Amino acid sequence: MSVLERVKEAAESLTPAEHLLIKQVISSPRDVALGTASELAQRIGVHEATASRLAKKLGYPNYAGFRTAIQEEFIVKTDPATRVRNTLAQTTTAGLLTDLVSREMEALAGLQKYVDDGKLMAAAQALHKARRIYIFARGNAEALAVLIHRRLRRMGRDTVVLHGEGRDLAEQVLGMNADDAIIGFAFRRQPSHYAALMNHAKSKGAVSVTISGSVGPSLVPSADHLLFAPRAGSQDAFQTLTVPMAICNGLVLCMAQQDPKAALQQLEELGQLIDSFD
Repeated sequence: MSVLERVKEAAESLTPAEHLLIKQVISSPRDVALGTASELAQRIGVHEATASRLAKKLGYPNYAGFRTAIQEEFIVKTDPATRVRNTLAQTTTAGLLTDLVSREMEALAGLQKYVDDGKLMAAAQALHKARRIYIFARGNAEALAVLIHRRLRRMGRDTVVLHGEGRDLAEQVLGMNADDAIIGFAFRRQPSHYAALMNHAKSKGAVSVTISGSVGPSLVPSADHLLFAPRAGSQDAFQTLTVPMAICNGLVLCMAQQDPKAALQQLEELGQLIDSFD
């Protein structure tokens, strides 16, 4: 089991001090992985024994084992070029495309172990009720933000793709209220400003939905609806967006299913409008 899976299983039994330790691991994995139990405990103001107890509660023999697991799971040790190089090095005699398709099929086949129809529908129903849907993504996930933004807009939904840094983001969500929702994307690590946006949404009573990879259960704060599944590829190699794209498409279709007549009417009107522009 991964660190994230262990944390998820043990979440209800963790003490407030142990939750603080987990939060520190998520926010600063490199510092934690390279430091000692004493340094971690001192950083957040808890007893050193708390770190050792947390490690054993998560199923590790000692803190050293826990730290090793953190290094393997959370720290992205390679730059983009090296990740691609690692992927190419792992190519079998079957060929690059064959290997890629095989990995994608395997990842997609396992998707339903993490996101079932019930979770997808619950998130879709919450988004369907929203007046306005804010969309937040960083890095490669921005491609998915554009995808879901365009698909929702075609169905007549009011969407806002958030961009820029702190001040820009603050200005864009200033009008958020309890009738709104936010969709966030997070993959290799928790993006900057993710926590601030989710906390703001919570304070306003807005619904939050996060689409994520394996890092999903470790995101702080947690979204109202978490749709996460491992992506194809390993952490130290090239990872694709096929799995989260499937989640996005499923989410949009579930939203359309809430009121198919209205959704189809919007799409038909769009088609006629496109013809008039052409």
